[in-house]
Formats: sequence, structure tokens, C-alpha cells
Amino acid sequence: MEGWEGFGATALEVINKAEVLIGHQRLLDIFPDFKGEKRVLEDLSIMLDYLKSTDKQTVVLGSGDPNFFGVARFILRNLPKERIEIFPNVTSVQYAFARIKEPWDDAVFVSVHGRGLKSAIDRIIAAEKVAVLTDGVNSPSAIAKELIDRGAEGYEAWLCEDLGLPTEKFTKTDVKGLVDLPASPLNILILIKAWEPNLENYPLIGISDEEFATAKKLITKEEVRAVTLAKLQLQDDLVMWDIGAGSGSVSIEAGNLMPNGKIFALEKNPQYLSFIRDNLKKFVARNVMLIEAYAPEGLDDLPDPDRVFIGGSGGMLEEIIEAVDRRLRPEGQIVLNAVTLDTLTKAVEFLEDHGYTVEVTCVNIAKTRGLTEYKMFESHNPVYIIAAWKGEE
Repeated sequence: MEGWEGFGATALEVINKAEVLIGHQRLLDIFPDFKGEKRVLEDLSIMLDYLKSTDKQTVVLGSGDPNFFGVARFILRNLPKERIEIFPNVTSVQYAFARIKEPWDDAVFVSVHGRGLKSAIDRIIAAEKVAVLTDGVNSPSAIAKELIDRGAEGYEAWLCEDLGLPTEKFTKTDVKGLVDLPASPLNILILIKAWEPNLENYPLIGISDEEFATAKKLITKEEVRAVTLAKLQLQDDLVMWDIGAGSGSVSIEAGNLMPNGKIFALEKNPQYLSFIRDNLKKFVARNVMLIEAYAPEGLDDLPDPDRVFIGGSGGMLEEIIEAVDRRLRPEGQIVLNAVTLDTLTKAVEFLEDHGYTVEVTCVNIAKTRGLTEYKMFESHNPVYIIAAWKGEE
């Protein structure tokens, strides 16, 4: 057969000598003259039971390279490698990129086949170029809807269907065009970053306070935000919790600084929810996930954090610190902002009681007023930035 499912001479020789052929029906149909037994692959566990018990020479058919999101991973995980020989061919992704005339050495590869969408979308939105192996539930349309919901529709999209078959088809569109585009069950979705809406208008860090929608100007101020982010000691691929996220300003700039990280912004106050949603969309905060919950509720389903910022506690500071302490990864860091001595004293006490080393930085900001005859400074209330970690200073 022509195309990416073609078989080399060595592979054909092995198939001809086999006693049993296992594969999906469309692959078995390629060999109408096979003299041995054919077994349709429907359930991996049934296939595995057979492979463990048989002494017949058996060939399992796969499309392209079975080591690339294919059946070989399952077989290698469950059978001794000494019993296995793999004959790879051109992968479906390699073939698809060749047909659309696009280099693929800089692409990210994601499979949603039989998996959930959430973690896949996290990886997609952090990529400039991505190939997605889809399934009937996690379809190109479903992926497009998730990307639009996350404000990440700035991709050129290629829907690659029925590769190597007579019905092969390539459709170029965009993310919005994918929503209503029917797709063959056999498809690969290629997404190539084309544009980032609005981001060219804003810095990665130091976004002006006036750019954020917020209630009663309750926001981590620009200069305090910068020191807070510095104390969090962010790295590109970390997991961060922003508890009491408010307007989301810290989450948004943290996301800019670690585009391959994951930020979970917890906020439940209905007064703030509409504002944080607007801000996440405005600043295309692709890797910030809004969790509508009051901490410590809502933390159980999140991945363990490397960094935690506590901007608001709703009177549950001790309970939040206890919950964070149970989940914080080794070498993790907690940062809190306090504007009252009462909160400062309680936070330091609670953290030290849980074995943390604590450093407090008092940030006093005074800024010149605009549109005045004389350059006068206007003072802001001091903010105490508390950084805490396990171990020695």
C-alpha cells in the first residue's frame, strides 16, 4: 500500500512467515491472501492474554511507527523485550507534516486518544507548533472549543484526515473554523501559532494597575507585584497556586514569566469572578486556570504545587497554610502579602509552627502624582511580603 502505512520488504517477509496476524480490521484487510489466523484487535487486555499464552509466531499490525503513541508502548510495558521485534515505518505525524510542507522538528506532540482534554490543552497552549492525535470524544471540534474558552485561538489549523487512504484529505482553517468542521475518525490536527491577540501591547511584567479590571482597586499593586513575583522564584515549568486570586494580576504575570508552567487561580468571591475572567481573557492567560472555590476547599483536585501565593485567605489563613503544607513539593516556596500587622504576625507564627524558615520584606512605595504643578510624592500603605520555605536560611 502507498503512503505512510506502506510496508518495507523486511516487514512483509515477517508478516508472510507469521502464523497469526492481529490488528484493526482496516489493517487486516490489507492482507486478503494471508494464510494464517487473523484476529481483530478490539480490546488490548484480550490481545495481551493471547500474546502471553501463545507460542505461535504472531505479528501485531500498527499504523506508521508503533512506538509513536502506538500499540508498541502497551506491548513493551507488559511483555519481555526479548520476545518483541519492532519494524517502524513513517509516523502519521511525519507524513502529515510532509504533505502540508511544514517542518516538524520544532513541533510538540500530544495525544488525547483515550485521555482527558485538560492536560492536553495545557500543553497545546504552551506550544508554537503542535500535532494532536484525537479521538471521537476529544475531537478537533472539542479541542477548538476549549482553546477558544482559554483565549488561545491564534493558531493556523490543519485537519489531516484518512492519511494514506484513498479518502485522504487536508483542510486548512483556523481554530474558530474547526468548531463546525466535521472530521473523519482517523485524523491528526496540526496547530501552528499565527498570532497572539493583544499581547504585543503589554509587558511580561509590570502591567499597569489601570489595565486590570478590579473591584474597588483591590489589586496587588504593580511594584508590590514585581517584588512578590521575585520572591516566588519562578521557573518555567512549575505548578503554582494563587489562593485568593482577586483580579488575577499575580497569576497573569506569573503565567507570562513561565509559559510552560501551570497556574491555578482560586477565587470564589462573586464580586471578583467577573473581573478575573475579563482579565484572563484580555491578557490571553493561556496557562492560568480559574478554580471557583474558597481555599482550602478546591485544593484536593489540583496537582501538588511548587509555588504558592496567598493573596487573600478569607479568615482561613491557618487552615490554608496547613493544607498547603501537606501538598507543597520539596524545595517549594510560599509567599504571602499582608497589609496589617495582625495578618503579618499570624502568618509568621503559623508558618514557623509548621517548620518553615520565614523572611519578611516590608515594601514602602511612594509615587509622584501626575498632572500637578509640583512633583509631589503620594505614599501607599506598606505591604509585608512574607516568603517561607522548609530548611535553613
